[in-house]
Amino acid sequence: MDKIDFGKKGEDLAVACLEEKGYCILERNWHFGHTEVDIIARWHEFLVIVEVKTRKGNIYGEPYTAVDYRKQKALIFAAERYIYGHHLDLEVRFDIISIIIDHERTSLEHIREAFRAVAR
Repeated sequence: MDKIDFGKKGEDLAVACLEEKGYCILERNWHFGHTEVDIIARWHEFLVIVEVKTRKGNIYGEPYTAVDYRKQKALIFAAERYIYGHHLDLEVRFDIISIIIDHERTSLEHIREAFRAVAR
């Protein structure tokens, strides 16, 4: 399985997890400029921006640790553009779904409110 297929498998697992919890998936792999938002969903009064990180193991740390400040900043900016472009008036939440798929098991951790947008 190549890197793209592996990432898609992780995103498919993330979507299934969110749908099982009652989230309405609005977009997958939405782009604004060079930034891609893996999943945009609606959950009650929230627009939820979800970054999915899938790894084959945690030898270099948990997958969610790859969502650094630069990535957070890009996701916040993309979320602002999405809200503006779709004329939405919803609270925004930034979640991370951290997935490890190895030969023995698959683990998925949904981190709600993984980071926040800071007012400028």
